[in-house]
Amino acid sequence: MSVLKVSNLSKAFGGIKAVTDVSLNVEKGEIIGLIGPNGAGKTTFFNLLTGIYQPTSGEIEYDLNIKVSSKDFKPYKMTHYGVARTFQNIRLFQNMTVVENVLIGFHNGLKYSVASSLFRLPQYYKSERNTYEKAIKLLDKFDLLDKKDSYARNLSYGDQRRLEIARALAAEPKLLLLDEPAAGMNPKETAELTELIKWIREQFDLTIILIEHDMSLVMNICERLFVFDYGHLIASGLPEEIRNNPRVIKAYLGEEAN
Repeated sequence: MSVLKVSNLSKAFGGIKAVTDVSLNVEKGEIIGLIGPNGAGKTTFFNLLTGIYQPTSGEIEYDLNIKVSSKDFKPYKMTHYGVARTFQNIRLFQNMTVVENVLIGFHNGLKYSVASSLFRLPQYYKSERNTYEKAIKLLDKFDLLDKKDSYARNLSYGDQRRLEIARALAAEPKLLLLDEPAAGMNPKETAELTELIKWIREQFDLTIILIEHDMSLVMNICERLFVFDYGHLIASGLPEEIRNNPRVIKAYLGEEAN
C-alpha cells in the first residue's frame, strides 16, 4: 500500500531550482533514506512534504489517516493528516521540562472544549490526566522517565534527540520524517539511535523517511534509498545498489568510480 506518492515535484526560488521534477512512491512500513551532498535539496523536499513550502509544480499525495494532496497542505494541519517530523537543528522548548515538551505533542488529541478549559469542568481534568499518563508512558519507552522534570536544555545531546522524536510520536503519526537525526552524535549515540529507529518502526507501526549523512546508519536500517544531487533525484534502489552506483559515487566524490 502506497502512503506517499510524489509526482513531478519542483520548487524554485526565483531563478534557482532547489527541487526539480522529482517522482517517487513510499510504501507502508518502509524505512526510506534520502541521501546526497550538502545543498542537494533534501531538506527543501522535506519542507515541501510538510507544507512549509508550496510546490512550484507537481503534486504530493498522502494516503494515511485521510487521503490528502499538497494543495491542502499547511504546516499546522500535517499532524491531523498523520505526518510528524523532526528537524536538523533540534527544536525543543528549552525552558520547559521534558514531560511538558511531550505534552505539547499531544495537543491534537485533547478532548475538551474551550468552555471546559475556561471553567475547569470535569472533562478538562479527565482529559489532562489521561494525556499526562500517556506522556509518562512514552517517556518510559524512551528511557527518559527519570528526567521528566528536568529542563530540556539540561539534557545531553542524545537525550534531546530522543525527546524530539518522542514529542513527534505524541501526535500519533503514521509517517515520521527525521531530518538528520544522527547529526552531532558520537559513534555510541549513533549506534543507539540506529536501534531506536528500528524499534520505533515496529513499536508504533510507522513508515519512516529520514535524511542522513551517516552512511553506516543509512545502510543499516534503510530498505530503499533515494539520492538527490542539485535538486534532482539521480538514483533510487536498495542500499547495495546505491553503494555501487557510478552516478552516486560521482555526486559524492566528484569523479567516476574506478
